Amino acid sequence: MKLKIKEVDVDSSEPGVLIHDDDCLEIGVQEGDRVKISGPKPTILLVSRSDTLMERGFMAVSSSVVKKCGLKDGDVVNVVYAPKPDSVRSIRKKMDGERLEKEEIHAVVEDILESNLTKIEISAWLTALYINGMDIGEIADFTVAMAETGDMIRFDRTPVFDFHSLGGVPGNKITPIVVSIVAAAGIMIPKTSSRAISSACGTSDFVETFCNVEIDAESLKEIAQEVGGVFSWGGSMNLAPVDDMVIKVEHPLGINPRAQMLASIMSKKLAMGATHIVVDIPTGAGTKVPTIEVARQYAKDLMELGDRIGMHVECAITYADQPIGYAVGPNLEARECISILEGNKHPAAVIEKACDCAGIILEIAGIPNGAAKAKEILESGDAYRKFMEIVVAQGGRPDLKSDDLKPGMYSYEFRSPKSGYIHAIKNKEIVSVAKAAGAPADKGAGILFSKKKGQRVEEGEVLFTIYADNEAKLRRAKDVATKYQPMDIEGMLIKRVSPLTAR
Repeated sequence: MKLKIKEVDVDSSEPGVLIHDDDCLEIGVQEGDRVKISGPKPTILLVSRSDTLMERGFMAVSSSVVKKCGLKDGDVVNVVYAPKPDSVRSIRKKMDGERLEKEEIHAVVEDILESNLTKIEISAWLTALYINGMDIGEIADFTVAMAETGDMIRFDRTPVFDFHSLGGVPGNKITPIVVSIVAAAGIMIPKTSSRAISSACGTSDFVETFCNVEIDAESLKEIAQEVGGVFSWGGSMNLAPVDDMVIKVEHPLGINPRAQMLASIMSKKLAMGATHIVVDIPTGAGTKVPTIEVARQYAKDLMELGDRIGMHVECAITYADQPIGYAVGPNLEARECISILEGNKHPAAVIEKACDCAGIILEIAGIPNGAAKAKEILESGDAYRKFMEIVVAQGGRPDLKSDDLKPGMYSYEFRSPKSGYIHAIKNKEIVSVAKAAGAPADKGAGILFSKKKGQRVEEGEVLFTIYADNEAKLRRAKDVATKYQPMDIEGMLIKRVSPLTAR
């Protein structure tokens, strides 16, 4: 059937078209069915119906879809029914707990890329992975398929090292320190990082407070080969684009299937041309990886997956039962990170973790006593000088100082309701407070701790300070902190047992 395009300036979560009810009957489609429209770039669109918003003979299409199809307002196109893609059968197959072949997985990934699957169908795919999972062979096929849908960067020299943290623990600001140490040792490490999905601050969220993280693939390659290291946002390049599309569906579902997470990590590393990677697995209550046993399984899967796709993988299982360091939130984390590179010896936990992780990379590269060498590079100032080289190469100020990063102008001191010892700091509740304050979008928002786990506090003593860029968000964060009480304060006495109470 021939219909005339009516371009409308609206954004749509999915590529769709609005058609009059009578025209839908003639084409033979229902609400939610698909149609294929002709043009320079034939495209499949989802159907919405109306007998009031659209007149017969026309179809409303968003400006972004019109541009994608290579059409313009007023063009007449042929519109025909399009069946569901075959990959829907593969999704149903995985929902039934069956194993998928390589070709089936590639078809699902390709159809997500081409917007041939609806968000409901992608949700079904993620739910099937969450419930039934994938074996390591399927995950390897999934990883390669996601990598091959985007750009594949290849450097002029090898090896190419990379570092990744599974995340899940607030304040994990070690990446720029690790990259600076490794690059200062003469090892190439072009690091791409993510923004926060469910956390209060991703690496790119705080790195962009002092330099540009939106670097294209060619610039990344040039900087990495010239300077040795890069701090870039993976989303600024076309690396494993299906992963980014899936994350948008995954986020509101509140699930992160193991197969998807493993393929997500490794597809971007594969696309980056990494030959060797160290993965930090933060482990503890309130993180993605609650126990050492689960962490070991992740490490096993990552190493086996690396073997299958031609990459050497080693893992660092790290403590994460409380935030790393004292700062959570973009400016606060950036300030703490840079101050360590400048020579500050506090917080010791951040320094130790960064040197341990960098040390593993150094040892893989053939440098003995990796952690000790990493600390030597940090304390000598070589890591700081390399850090500044990278910052300047990415458009940052050559006179950057940690004190340039300021917290939000509105603050609230959260005080201890009683005397005792800090028994626990709840990671998830800390993230909730920081996000309520505006992190990571508001760069000044976040939390600065005065006390950490195991320390003695007196009633009325400051436990942490909340910062925000406006009063309304500060009030909201204060309310969240009061409601959830992110720190457990307990005395040393658990229970008194006497002859009377023992009966």
